Amino acid sequence: METRMDRHRVPLLSLKDKLLILFITIIICMSALGYMIIYFGGVFIVDKEELTLDATTTLVTTEGDMVGQLYQENRTLIGLDDIPEYVIDAYIAVEDRRFYQHDGIDYQSIFRAVYRDIMTGSKAEGGSTITQQLAKNLFLTNDKTWLRKTKEVMAAIYLERHYSKDEILELYLNKIYFGSGVYGIETASQKFFSKPAKELTLEEGALLAGLAKAPNGYSPINHPDKSIERRNTVLKVMEKQEKITTDELQEAEAKPLSIEVSKQEERPWVDSYVDLVMKEAAEKYNLTVADLQSGGYRIVVNMDKNAQQAVYTRFQDDNYFPGNTEGVEGAFIMKEPKTGEIKVAIGGRDYHLGELNRLNVNRQPGSTFKPIAVYGPALMTGDYKPYSLLPDRQVDSETYGVKNANQEYDNIVSLYSALVKSKNTSSTWMLDQIGIDYSKEYLEKMGMDIPDDGLAIALGGLDEGVTPFNMVDAYSAFANNGTIVESSTINEIYNSDDQRIDQEDRQTTDVFSSQVAWNMTEMLSYTAKYGTASAGDYAGNLAGKTGTTQHPLVDGENKDAWFVGYTPNMVTAMWMGYDTSDKDHYLTGGSAYPTRLTKDILTELKGNLALGDDFKRPENVQALPDPIQLPVISDVQGKVGLGGNSLMKGELTWTGSDDERVVYRIYKQKSGIDERIGEVEGQNSYTITGLSLLQTNSYYVVPYDPLTKLEGKHSEAVELSF
Repeated sequence: METRMDRHRVPLLSLKDKLLILFITIIICMSALGYMIIYFGGVFIVDKEELTLDATTTLVTTEGDMVGQLYQENRTLIGLDDIPEYVIDAYIAVEDRRFYQHDGIDYQSIFRAVYRDIMTGSKAEGGSTITQQLAKNLFLTNDKTWLRKTKEVMAAIYLERHYSKDEILELYLNKIYFGSGVYGIETASQKFFSKPAKELTLEEGALLAGLAKAPNGYSPINHPDKSIERRNTVLKVMEKQEKITTDELQEAEAKPLSIEVSKQEERPWVDSYVDLVMKEAAEKYNLTVADLQSGGYRIVVNMDKNAQQAVYTRFQDDNYFPGNTEGVEGAFIMKEPKTGEIKVAIGGRDYHLGELNRLNVNRQPGSTFKPIAVYGPALMTGDYKPYSLLPDRQVDSETYGVKNANQEYDNIVSLYSALVKSKNTSSTWMLDQIGIDYSKEYLEKMGMDIPDDGLAIALGGLDEGVTPFNMVDAYSAFANNGTIVESSTINEIYNSDDQRIDQEDRQTTDVFSSQVAWNMTEMLSYTAKYGTASAGDYAGNLAGKTGTTQHPLVDGENKDAWFVGYTPNMVTAMWMGYDTSDKDHYLTGGSAYPTRLTKDILTELKGNLALGDDFKRPENVQALPDPIQLPVISDVQGKVGLGGNSLMKGELTWTGSDDERVVYRIYKQKSGIDERIGEVEGQNSYTITGLSLLQTNSYYVVPYDPLTKLEGKHSEAVELSF
């Protein structure tokens, strides 16, 4: 008999039913877990650093001329406000018409794409929203796999949860690749239409929107017909979605392609300067090359664009570069001494970014080292003046022998003359007197910490050498009243938000006194006119020194040739030579070549660059008189007449110098030591009184330099008798 309990007993589930329930539960749990992974898993895929797009760094002059770019992806970032609304509509219409309605995933499009993939048996792209495309471009590869597609969805959901639609669209339009090495709509607009994106017309915007599908396949440069066809397709989609009217469609479709391709200007002349800018950005602003290539900085540089280009052009002329074979190289740098600004920097005749920048390569400076290592420091002691006397005699020593390049010796010369004539013997003696350690103290002030510890320093015979950059800094002390202002290629740097990056003030270093600097300027000016640096022509005021080093493997030939000099407003340093000095590579000319080239460059630049007219002597600084060139007197004439206490007098006449500072001493020959009977200054005659009727005497004239206190060669003697 059925009991009440039997009537309410729940039927037991069969094993099959239990398995079904378990399966459904597992499916539900897995689905929930999968949903949670997809919804929240984007955090593991999205790299927030990638959301900061690489932007092109531009280098502009202080006048605003763009002279260079640094980038990994050539991109100029802009905001949505700088893009016309119809251009934005074109992208949304053709790429993701429901962009503002979905949450990053357009499920209708996905289902259609999945169905198409299943039916075709392939993994064809399709159904991706703008957010998904952005996620793929930012964080993923182009692999056509289900895993990559899943990651794309996860990243897209993350972006939609954390960023607004406008932020996503702005990122997309700045990230997208347009072919031809162009990234972002602003750079694309400049590339294809030579104008900013805010000035794009409807048909131009539609053309750029059409490139998103296949930038190379629809390139207006390489495939103009396909580009127009794709543009018109975009316009039709816009009209269908009521983004534009039928009249606007027809008007836009009728427009020709009308692209105005902006060609990248070749600027080989700027690369040397850019290299120095990159080094300075790293040293002073802690900006790496990667930072510069991605940060979208605006760097205002101190370059004089026209001067930089003019020097580069001169460097292409082989006639300026003497060598036994091709490959003679050179380097040139120009600095404004008062500000430290580098105006020109050429690191090689055909330098390309990333190659050897010869402005930073150590070379033996030769005699250009004498003013900074010997004579400047010597004058600072106070024991020596420009007209102090130095020995000029060949030295043959087991420890260190020295001789003059021209094998000519004057026995005794002034410091001034030793510098002008580049006397090796005198500079070596001078260094020995002041001390090597003392000299190196001054070199260190000028930024040159050399390991050398011998008298070869006086001749620039250094083991490691110094750079053209070192030399232009050192000579800037003479040009700037004894003070070196730290060199700089960078005037200002602005970040991608156009905010100026703070920088420290340029350091200044006092090296020489104003008096010593002025004395060196006077002596080096004379050297550039009449001394070893007289090659070439320059109508303005120029001070400078040459330097030539002997080739170590080829007798009688040269390895390095230099000229370092300055006008009232600019300092220059130029080096010539081969990168590798072996027996098959040597210069066939000396320092006359860089000297002549520098003067030709200055002549060309003089009308457009403020080189300065006259060297201005500072207040409280004494002028330095020019050297006196003593004449050789070969035509002394003598005659006797009546007059004087003894009723007889003699008169000597001769042809002397136009320099009225020359003193002429009159000597009477006597047994033993001749007697000096008088002297005249700036005159070419002398009257001798008190002659005897019964005696015949001989007289001669000796020119005398009151600056050096040295006499010249005496004239032939002339007899005076009645």
